[in-house]
Amino acid sequence: MQIVRIFSLRPVLLLGGLLLPSALSLAWDYEGHRAINRIALAALPAEFPGFVHDSANAERIAWLAGEADRWRSSPDLPARHCNAPDHYLDFEHLTLAGLDPATISSFRYEFAVQYAQGRAAHPESNTTTDPEKNADRTRDWAGFLPWTITEYFGKLRGNFARLKVLEELGTPDEIAQAKASIVEMMGVMGHFVGDAAQPLHNTMHHNGWVGANPQKYTTWRGFHSWIDSGFINKTQINLKRLPARAVPARLLPMDAQGDGRDPMFQHVITYLQAQAALVEPLYQMEKDGLLKADRDPVSPEAVAFIERQMLVAGQMLADIWLTAWRSAAPDPFLRGQLVRKKAGAADKSAPAPKKSK
Repeated sequence: MQIVRIFSLRPVLLLGGLLLPSALSLAWDYEGHRAINRIALAALPAEFPGFVHDSANAERIAWLAGEADRWRSSPDLPARHCNAPDHYLDFEHLTLAGLDPATISSFRYEFAVQYAQGRAAHPESNTTTDPEKNADRTRDWAGFLPWTITEYFGKLRGNFARLKVLEELGTPDEIAQAKASIVEMMGVMGHFVGDAAQPLHNTMHHNGWVGANPQKYTTWRGFHSWIDSGFINKTQINLKRLPARAVPARLLPMDAQGDGRDPMFQHVITYLQAQAALVEPLYQMEKDGLLKADRDPVSPEAVAFIERQMLVAGQMLADIWLTAWRSAAPDPFLRGQLVRKKAGAADKSAPAPKKSK
């Protein structure tokens, strides 16, 4: 089974001041991802920890929206092998392997076993992968995007759990370091939530239709890049105005499910499936000529589609951030450590008892 990721037709992409090679699978490009993180910040409620809105922190969160794509420029194959599949999930390949999104494991490595077993059980669905195009050994995987988002949620919730203890018992420096870790986690995870809202990150038809094509959809190998940035740039969609349209963040239910799967993973799978349902409508828009930048006037339907997907991503990201903060119980292990540390310091500073005569 050959899974070919997206290649930009442009020689280089300017991302956050860094020149990246063109052979990268990108969604929304840097400015689009930056806008999504800004939308999410605007959607947070007033009671959310205010330090994330400090100008330096807000800018850091926005800048980190492009970090996961910067990692993809690495010449080191193990780094690319680890990072590349985190940006997508091709739902069709789950079906070809006999897997159901409603039952796959929320544990990354258990899923990897499930997927490998499914491919072995359905050899008729596999095609040969060209070794010359698979140097990083990623082409035979369906992708790990929902696991990546779920794992980042867990890390962020853990950071908030530690901050809640440090704000009570820690030093100013420890509190500052915990806040910096939270800013880092919020910014980087925003990239993957943004990727998921680009429908082409949820399908084997990620850069032009592949295989049977009765509807005669485009097979153009630049289609993904065109959606990410080409159309946005040529039509001059104003991404900076989108945060003003942010919808207030909602708390996601985190009740344990009967099937034992992680609740956040289930929210993320539902989110990805909703975007995957837009793949054919997106191809139909292209077929109908609505995505042509030289159309006069520019198609309002196409502009609305792009803007809506970025708002959807910002909404989901804000929901995840809010849920991570609200559901984070103060870290009991850290609390115990700090209590013992303070007790020991108090004992050392106590005056020695006077000797009796």
